[in-house]
Amino acid sequence: MLNKVPLAEQQASSGAPPATRRQSWLRRELAHFKSNRELFLLSLPGLLYKLIFAYIPMIGLIIAFKNYRYDLGIFGSKWVGLDNFRYLFTTDTAWRITRNTVLYNTAYILIGTSAALLLAILMNEIKAKWSKFYQTALFLPHFLSWVLVGYVAYAFLNHSDGFINRTLESFGLNPVSWYQNPGPWPVILILVQLWKVVGFNTLIYFAGIIGINSEYYEAARIDGATKRQMAFKITIPLMAPIIIIMLILSIGNMFRGDFGLHYFIPNNSGFLYGSTDIIDTYVYRALREVGNVSMSAATGFYQSVVGLVLVLTANGIVRKVDPDNSLW
Repeated sequence: MLNKVPLAEQQASSGAPPATRRQSWLRRELAHFKSNRELFLLSLPGLLYKLIFAYIPMIGLIIAFKNYRYDLGIFGSKWVGLDNFRYLFTTDTAWRITRNTVLYNTAYILIGTSAALLLAILMNEIKAKWSKFYQTALFLPHFLSWVLVGYVAYAFLNHSDGFINRTLESFGLNPVSWYQNPGPWPVILILVQLWKVVGFNTLIYFAGIIGINSEYYEAARIDGATKRQMAFKITIPLMAPIIIIMLILSIGNMFRGDFGLHYFIPNNSGFLYGSTDIIDTYVYRALREVGNVSMSAATGFYQSVVGLVLVLTANGIVRKVDPDNSLW
């Protein structure tokens, strides 16, 4: 834990002139740094990583406000203000891709969180030797790339030789042209996303559950509580801080869709754009066909700003309801 400067020293400098207060602040911060220099040195590699790969590249955001040309460079290209943002919102598909991005991510957050929490509670009830097997089985899809998962989905959904159509034909039913019928795709994408991602979140919640003091459960068993009552009265309330942190982080990415899921699983079929297209896949196709780097930067900037606003809003709501569970 960081060592704090005594409060008496801070109070003593509160009534001093501005110059004196600044000097006191500098002395206080210097003393704070000296007393915690080991911790600051330990955090230095992480800070450098963030500086090099997260903050210095932010200079490129200026491209969002310019008509970028490779021969003129970032600073030599013409300044166009908000024209790139205007292009994004005046296209016919702006409403469709925004709606799809928000609704899909809302479904992923709600269904994914509920499923991961349920699986974590169930894993806590099984024997230790089977727990390792289920952890591995759930976590394995997390390491698969969306390209590979796309081929697996194609093996199931292929019109002529797909596993699902073969099964339908064996029961005397007509095969379905999955890559030409947009109706079932919201369900298909949610199931595929759940299969690939739920294992990682389950392990996070499971790690939180095994950290709960077992005396709570022993006292509940003595009082005759059922498994369901212990889950709703002990496990979920004590897991609330982790659940809220995961939700806040997920809400921050609500405007940033999963490109791999929405591009490779539908196989980029034009028949499915109405159901599967999101902001990221639309921008990729626009870049591939038009090559507009400035519009891509404007879209990324727009997604980041909205994501930051959503994180601040979600954390503000949590802080109003329960200050102890907010991020800051």
